[in-house]
Amino acid sequence: MKVTPWEVSGRIDYEKLIKEFGTSHITQPLLKRMEKLAGESHFMLERKIFFSHRDLDWLLDRYERGEQFALYTGRKPSLGIHIGHLLPWMFSKWIQDKFDADLYFQMVDDEGFLAKEDMELPESTRVGYENALDVIALGFDPDKTSIIIDTENIKPLYKIALQVAKRTTFSTAKAVFGFDNSTNVGLPFYTSIQAAPCFLPSYLKKMNVPVLIPAGIDQDPYWRITRDIAPKLGYYKPAAIHNTFLPGLEGPEGKMSSSKPETTIFTTDSAEQVKKKIQRAFSGGGATMKEHKEKGGNPDIDAACQYLYYMFEPDNDKIKEIFDGYRSGAISTGEVKDMLTKKIVAFLTEHQKKREQARKHIDKFLLKD
Repeated sequence: MKVTPWEVSGRIDYEKLIKEFGTSHITQPLLKRMEKLAGESHFMLERKIFFSHRDLDWLLDRYERGEQFALYTGRKPSLGIHIGHLLPWMFSKWIQDKFDADLYFQMVDDEGFLAKEDMELPESTRVGYENALDVIALGFDPDKTSIIIDTENIKPLYKIALQVAKRTTFSTAKAVFGFDNSTNVGLPFYTSIQAAPCFLPSYLKKMNVPVLIPAGIDQDPYWRITRDIAPKLGYYKPAAIHNTFLPGLEGPEGKMSSSKPETTIFTTDSAEQVKKKIQRAFSGGGATMKEHKEKGGNPDIDAACQYLYYMFEPDNDKIKEIFDGYRSGAISTGEVKDMLTKKIVAFLTEHQKKREQARKHIDKFLLKD
C-alpha cells in the first residue's frame, strides 16, 4: 500500500490509514447528527464511502451555534476528469445544498506545472479551465461557488500563503511530503498555496469562518500542516471529511487513475467507450455461467458491483437486492455490467450536455480579486 498526495497504489487498508494519519472514524452518533442537521442522510455516509474525519464534530458544534461554515476542495488539472474525481465533488454539492455553504474550489494549475515534468504552465492553466467545466456541470450554485485558478487568482491567496510559508519549516514539509535534494523549490512553497483557501473565507469576510474539506484521504498531509499553522495565524483549524477511493475497473487494488485510460471512465467518454470498458472490467463472479449460478460471486471485489455501490445506485434496498442476488448466483456478472453501463451512459449523456453549457457561464463561477 502506498498513499501520498501524488500516488495511491496497492490494496488500501483504511483502518491502518486512520491510525497512521491520526484521523477519527465517522461514528454512528455523528452520522445521526449530520442527518438531523441536513434533514436527510446521504448514501455515501451510510455506506462509509466517507469514513474518516478531522474535527467534523467541532464544525457541527459551531454550526449549531449559528456559525455558517464554508467548503473547500479542489483538483490538480488533468487531461481527463474521470468519475472517481467526481465522487467528493458530488458529496460537496450535497453539503452545499443542505447546509447553504459557500464552496471554494481550487484548481491548482501551479502544482500541475511544478509536479509534472511534461506539463508547461500555459497548458496546465488551459486544462484547469477545461476541468472547471466538470465542476460547474454538477450543478453548484453560482452565487455560492468560487472557482480559484491559482495563477489567475493569486492575489487573494498570496498574502495568506506567505503567512503560512513563514511558519512552515522545510524539515516539516520534507518529513510530511518526502521532498529531497532533487525536488524543485516550487513544490515546497506550493504547499502553502494549497493551505491558503482554508483561511480565504475568513480573510475575505474579516471574521473567523469554519471550513470543511471533503477530499480523498491521500490529500490529508496538506491539512495536517495547515492545522498546525492555523492557531499561529489566529484562524480556526480546517475540519476535513475523507472518502475512500473508487477502484479502477481492473480490480480492487489502488484507485481509478487517468494514467490508466483503458480502465478509467472519463466524463468525456462516449457511450460505446463506456460499454467497452465496463465489459472488460474485473469480475467477482464464477469462471463460467454454470459455476456462477452454483457458487455465486463476490460483489465486494466485482468492479461493476462496486461502482453501483460507490456512486450509481443510491437506493440501499436496491443495492442489497443486487448484492444478495450476485452472491447467490441469481444475478450474473453480465447483468450487473449491463445495469452499470445504462446508469453511467445516462449520467454522462446529461453531464456532457451541462458541461458544454458551462462554457457560457464559467465567468460567473471564477473568484474575483
